[in-house]
Amino acid sequence: MNMTKLPFTFGKSTDTENFTDREKESTRLALNFKSLINTMIISPRRWGKTSLVDSVAKTVMAENKNIKICFLDIFNVRSETEFYEHFAKEILRGTASRWEEMASNAKDFLSQLLPKITFSPDSLAEISFGIGWEGLQKSPDDILNLAENIAKSKKIQIVVCIDEFQAIADFTDSLSFQRKLRAHWQHHHNVAYCLYGSKRHMLLNIFSDVSMPFYKFGDIMFLQKIDNAVWGQFIKKRFEESGKKISLETAEYMAAKVDNHSYYVQQLAQQSWLRSHKTCTKEIVDSSLQSIKNQLSLLFTGQTEGLSTTQLNFLRAVLNGEKSFASQEVLQNYRLGTSGNVSKIKSALSSKEIIDIQEKKIDILDPIFKLWLKEDYF
Repeated sequence: MNMTKLPFTFGKSTDTENFTDREKESTRLALNFKSLINTMIISPRRWGKTSLVDSVAKTVMAENKNIKICFLDIFNVRSETEFYEHFAKEILRGTASRWEEMASNAKDFLSQLLPKITFSPDSLAEISFGIGWEGLQKSPDDILNLAENIAKSKKIQIVVCIDEFQAIADFTDSLSFQRKLRAHWQHHHNVAYCLYGSKRHMLLNIFSDVSMPFYKFGDIMFLQKIDNAVWGQFIKKRFEESGKKISLETAEYMAAKVDNHSYYVQQLAQQSWLRSHKTCTKEIVDSSLQSIKNQLSLLFTGQTEGLSTTQLNFLRAVLNGEKSFASQEVLQNYRLGTSGNVSKIKSALSSKEIIDIQEKKIDILDPIFKLWLKEDYF
């Protein structure tokens, strides 16, 4: 029986049907939510963090009506005052079943800030405060303790999930703001915080640096790639459910072609599915992969134009499998300058989210960009 929608999802968080594996991570995160343990999730972008959190949240709330889970995405939040307003709005929205309850909670728990709630035609609530920024900055207690106060009053448990948490690093006086958050949140006993985002190196600095306020704030989960065999089974199952066929070998081949990268596995699977009349073959997979690479080539060209010659030379060395970047032979062959310059190159490329460095192993994060560099650029 043909499906009424495409069997693969990418570019947004997946629903339960499209969510793949992550059984160990799901069990661990669900236990943290139920036990109110703060959790920080770290992995490169597009590896499925948001889908993991969404899936676990739905499961936990379905099992326990006493747990409310609030979601914030602060990608476009640029300042401390914007954070307070967005934070308050989502806590109020996530803990109320109707707008009257939301307005009542705002009045009960934020009365000193003179809250004002307006509703647009699409029923989305916006919140503003009658108190000025200086007053809000001096006394943010009501907002930063809002979830805890609501939880205690209503005798419920709350989990606050904040996506793109690394955005706070760009706030004015970010360190002071982080200290303020930690000082309030560490005393909450009815609320847990789940913090995650898309820039691994920035999150590592926030959560893993002993000098930072959020050091040892909770359980740090380092998300790994989904295993190739798991992807193979998932792809085969989704093809069969849609009335098409793919062998397990071809399904695993498909996932391996994009290094088992969650976003690209789903995209390649979707494109291959669309090109398959009845049965998907390796030739169709290869053709689909070339099409995706060609679609992204203009983006990759712009990306390389923003890199220096030595940075590009370093990427060529990585593609060629070099390991000893500080050796004279590698420095000379790839014109990388000094060993000190190599450290600067690594730092710059890591900050740009182009390479990932784990246990001295260096890899290019985007598998399609990696393929484009190898086949087209170099």
